[in-house]
Amino acid sequence: MPVNLTPRDVSSDLAGFNSVLIASCPVCPPMCLAMQKEEPFIEFFKHGTKTPAFEDHIQSIRDSLEERGVRTGVFSIHAPTPMMCLWTERQRARLRKRAEDYEAVLILACDSGTESARDALKDTGCEVIQSLDMDGVINATTSIHFPLTVVMEPRSEPGPVGRAP
Repeated sequence: MPVNLTPRDVSSDLAGFNSVLIASCPVCPPMCLAMQKEEPFIEFFKHGTKTPAFEDHIQSIRDSLEERGVRTGVFSIHAPTPMMCLWTERQRARLRKRAEDYEAVLILACDSGTESARDALKDTGCEVIQSLDMDGVINATTSIHFPLTVVMEPRSEPGPVGRAP
């Protein structure tokens, strides 16, 4: 079940860094931003498997950093485990290698994905900053429209993370 993630302002957290790598999970964050913006999750023939609402969010972060002269890059976890919160050792090594040239890594993922990144980068000197608040779980209805457009609609308000009493 996907977790609900809400963007937070991290501009003060990123002040003073000259280089920031944006590392993102390709599962929950794109779904959440698409639902929050009431846009399709996937429009395969327009954007492939990328989610425009999420790509726009990443680009807005990059634009605001680059306006201040900060060098940016983007990193995403790929198969065989596409969720950032479940990493293989090879994926951790990929992140470590990619983060070598950056002072900070901005994480667009849940708390578990952020901890995975912290663990992978613990000996690098990179500052790890989480940019999405995890504030519940989502129950959504997924529908597929012609031609291969995937839309997700929340079934209820996000609930708190954890077990019910």
